[in-house]
Amino acid sequence: MQELQEPFDVLVNGVVYSVFPEEDNIYTIFKAGAEFGKIEKDTENLWIKLNPETEMPLFDNDPEVNAIGQAITNYVPEEDGDDDEDFE
Repeated sequence: MQELQEPFDVLVNGVVYSVFPEEDNIYTIFKAGAEFGKIEKDTENLWIKLNPETEMPLFDNDPEVNAIGQAITNYVPEEDGDDDEDFE
């Protein structure tokens, strides 16, 4: 079983989105503190927003959703500070 990732923030077009990973390439996104919705990775370059009531995919090719998804794909988690012992 895959361990769930910690929430993280991504910056897209000057806007900070908070990303809360769920399961199977599904993420809950918050924009400016308000829930933006859930998005799911469909293909390498295509992300889709899920219907808030049914969680079924909405195939509307939203550029904002794709930009958030690309930022998630490019996100590299920060290293824990515990490895600083080797640094002198």
